[in-house]
Amino acid sequence: MNRRLLLLSPALLATPALAQRAPAPPAPGAAALTERDRADLTRVEAYLNALTTLRARFLQIAQNGAAVEGTAWISRPGRMRFEYDPPEPLLLVAYAGQFLMYDRELRAPTTLLVSQTPLAILLRREVRLSGDVTVTGIERSGGFLRVTMYRTSEPSEGRLTLVFNPDPMELRQWAVVDPQRRETRVSLFRIETGLRIPDGLFQFNDPRFFEPGGMGAPQSGG
Repeated sequence: MNRRLLLLSPALLATPALAQRAPAPPAPGAAALTERDRADLTRVEAYLNALTTLRARFLQIAQNGAAVEGTAWISRPGRMRFEYDPPEPLLLVAYAGQFLMYDRELRAPTTLLVSQTPLAILLRREVRLSGDVTVTGIERSGGFLRVTMYRTSEPSEGRLTLVFNPDPMELRQWAVVDPQRRETRVSLFRIETGLRIPDGLFQFNDPRFFEPGGMGAPQSGG
């Protein structure tokens, strides 16, 4: 995989398939939940399960401080598209159980299963923050609610923290710590929900899909 994808993809994928694996720290155990914690998790689950479509601008900041922007689309269940602003040539798309990472300069695609990534938690048909998801912490600070978790069966895969505005409930950010212990944050702004999003934005079988601005995706600005 080229260096650009290694720098940017941890924000979405954080999977051992993307890089040489470093020794992972011991996975934290499940948090001891209070009544308030359980109530907040119930609200988070209800919000995510009611979320059908989302479009937003995003700001992605890597561990080394490098920042990129772009436009994100989510269509639950199972579909996501990240269109990076030029000059970044990256396109990341989840569809039909696969994650596609495409470098337009190199014309190089890389694919892996959505189920192998922490963000599978967001894209599944029914979100449950228990059982096959282990919640390791709930934090309330700065007016935000932060919920940290990992897939129970893959504790070394990476940790995902979802950050919400709690009232009204709205997803504002996520942070991924990958197996190499690098953290990448993606912040959402200009958020719109309940939109009709064309299916073509997520389907790989049209050459226009891979071009900047193709299939209705803006080249920049959003």
